[in-house]
Amino acid sequence: MKKSILLAVLMLCFPFYIMQAKVGDAQNAKEAKALFNKIYAMVFGEQGSSLTYSINIIGLYKTQGNIIYKGKKLQYQESRYAAWEDGVAAYMVDKKKRKVKIYDFDDDAKDEYLSKFKYDVNNFDFSYRVDGGDYIIYAKLRKHSFFGISKVEARVTRKTLIPQSLTIHLSLLKTTVKITNFKSGGITDASFVFPASLFKGYTFEDRRKNKHISL
Repeated sequence: MKKSILLAVLMLCFPFYIMQAKVGDAQNAKEAKALFNKIYAMVFGEQGSSLTYSINIIGLYKTQGNIIYKGKKLQYQESRYAAWEDGVAAYMVDKKKRKVKIYDFDDDAKDEYLSKFKYDVNNFDFSYRVDGGDYIIYAKLRKHSFFGISKVEARVTRKTLIPQSLTIHLSLLKTTVKITNFKSGGITDASFVFPASLFKGYTFEDRRKNKHISL
């Protein structure tokens, strides 16, 4: 549950989707979408990116860690959990339980709770404002829901568009993810190769449909 909340915050705030401005969009909305797309390209482009995050959901969860993105590939590590997703398979590590679960990359079962937070960015209204040396970009759900993400606020530096924080509003709670050490570029595919030798003695559960792929 705790791991799933974290993943929802970190990943689903950045859907793999480039937004298109629509006829009838207000100028502010068009500019907000353009900013979103530029930031998206910095984070998920072929050059890749890396960052350090910290999150404190009062009464539920507090952690920090590092995450690397490149397109749909990712690697993240924190004190208890880690994951490597190479575009083919997903390796989900629980260090406390000394267990590694392997899934097909596109299998929602790799995190059942996370899959419930999937959403379509077309159902959100976008806007932004200037706050000193920063932009704050808002994504607000048009139709209120009692489950899932209802609003996201992203703070980025105006000059560089480097992300600083994400504030996520869920139905019953709000949390802010602080982002530091952001770097765009220089990420190689080697970052997403699962280092099986580091997890000798762990229990492996292979839940892929095609299990012919070697570890």
